[in-house]
Amino acid sequence: MKRVGILGGTFNPPHLGHLWIAEEVRIAMELEEIWFIPTYTPPHKDESKIDASDRLNMLDLAIRDNEYFKLNTIELERKGKSYTLQTIKELKMKYSDHEFCFIIGADMVEYLPNWYKIDELMELIRFIGVKRFGYKLETSYPIITVDIPMVDISSSMIRERIFNERSVKYMLPDPVYRYIREYKLYENR
Repeated sequence: MKRVGILGGTFNPPHLGHLWIAEEVRIAMELEEIWFIPTYTPPHKDESKIDASDRLNMLDLAIRDNEYFKLNTIELERKGKSYTLQTIKELKMKYSDHEFCFIIGADMVEYLPNWYKIDELMELIRFIGVKRFGYKLETSYPIITVDIPMVDISSSMIRERIFNERSVKYMLPDPVYRYIREYKLYENR
């Protein structure tokens, strides 16, 4: 059985916090790979103003130098709103020789009761929760917690800083930073 961690999200943009979490969980849980699964439109957020192809390109640039990080476009191919339950069912059918776990931040741990068919999802996959500033890793659901040093970076903070012409250096992988500058992403709201 290949042990794979899944990190989903809009990755709008992907930043060093995403990479830090993925690497720390991979090592702590002895996972063979981390699959980054960008969503087209998550159920709990409005549609992104940045095109999915740009988010995919940035994510590819962000992870390409880590041999354990892989890109999976299952939710982008589906288009529209994606529910984790759909994704996990499809992945388990396609990769029956893989054991998946889903990595979430403490903000999503608190939100678990609101996830689509969460009880059914809990039967299919293990969740791994990591700390996030301003949130607690507390839930009645059975999650595994991985204690990692926190990095207080968020995609919304980066978008805000770019819009306000403030530096985002050291928050993003350099290739992602160059991509954002080249295509003038996040300069307008």
